[in-house]
Amino acid sequence: MAAASGRGRFITLEGMDGAGKSTHLATIAASLRAQGRRVLVTREPGGTPLAEKLRQLVLAEPMDAVSETLLIFAARADHVARVILPALERGAWVLCDRFTDSTLAYQGGGKGVPTELIRALARQAHPGLSPDRTLLFDCPYEVSRDRLQRAGRPPDRFEGQSRAFFDGVRDAYRGLAAAEPDRIRLIDGSRPPEAVPPLLEAALAGL
Repeated sequence: MAAASGRGRFITLEGMDGAGKSTHLATIAASLRAQGRRVLVTREPGGTPLAEKLRQLVLAEPMDAVSETLLIFAARADHVARVILPALERGAWVLCDRFTDSTLAYQGGGKGVPTELIRALARQAHPGLSPDRTLLFDCPYEVSRDRLQRAGRPPDRFEGQSRAFFDGVRDAYRGLAAAEPDRIRLIDGSRPPEAVPPLLEAALAGL
């Protein structure tokens, strides 16, 4: 969906846990607010009371990959209808930690859910809505694992997956970036945190 006059912008942050997207979310929000933008920060799965309940199920309860995908899209549909679209229509800039690219990478690339199913569900959950810009934080598996281990918190059901799973996730993300270079901007997440803000500024230029 192209950004129309008076409509806000929809910016998503993607990447494996430990690549830096959550670290820099607040930096991006502060920068946009300093430019006079109204900014809404949200996340997926989550962002509404219902979606947060579904998030807890997805992160904690064992389930097959298709069931997981369906729950994620149930949460997404509620989030889009109740939070994202109304904010965009008010002229706010929406910063969302993960969106459908995550499902294509994690459930598709990591767990083998057919891309056709994911894209069909996306057409139902958010018809006509696509991010105006996606920042994809990319780093090697070893970097993301080291950062998560140093964080010292127990891994959730996704963070505890195998190396092969994360290789599939990263390959899927990089394939999406190659297919949509105008929308998806690759950010080198292996750089020190202080070196990343100039990359973000360049990636968001022109919105």
